[in-house]
Amino acid sequence: MSASDVNEAAEYDDLATLGGGCFWCVEAVFEEMQGVGPVVSGYAGGKVPNPSYRDVCTGSTGHAEVCQIHFDSKQVTFEQLLEVFFRTHDPTTLNRQGHDVGTQYRSTIMYHTDEQKHAAERIIAGLNASGAFRNPIVTEVVSAPTFYEAEEEHQDYFRRNPGAGYCVAVVAPKVEKFRQVFPNQQK
Repeated sequence: MSASDVNEAAEYDDLATLGGGCFWCVEAVFEEMQGVGPVVSGYAGGKVPNPSYRDVCTGSTGHAEVCQIHFDSKQVTFEQLLEVFFRTHDPTTLNRQGHDVGTQYRSTIMYHTDEQKHAAERIIAGLNASGAFRNPIVTEVVSAPTFYEAEEEHQDYFRRNPGAGYCVAVVAPKVEKFRQVFPNQQK
């Protein structure tokens, strides 16, 4: 994170760590959300310290691609973040989002407080009970482990590469879904 990003992050009082497939998708959606500051792509949940993108892509490190989302709890709640999270990825496919397959693409909520843990468990139970999805949610809810920031080329990827094939085919539709489903939560 650059020095200006660190200063901006200090303006936000809370942190969420979420993984829902490729971190480029998660980052692009949450960067557009009101009350959200810096969104940092990275890796967490594995056994290898300081992994590279290449290492994580092998699936052998145990890390998931995740984003640390700095947010202002006076403007947006953790529950609202999770509502967007569950509406913009498929939380029912184990270690898979579309054509992205492997444990690094797992659906994960890495909580920072007991309140976040309980909120995540409550929301998942409610979604499962309501039949919101055809299949049960497989999103893991785990204590936030050490976070390793991804390489610079992975930060703000969609904003810097909107015409790239993956961005056009995969990221853009998720961003558009956010815009359509949550028009009042956009910056």
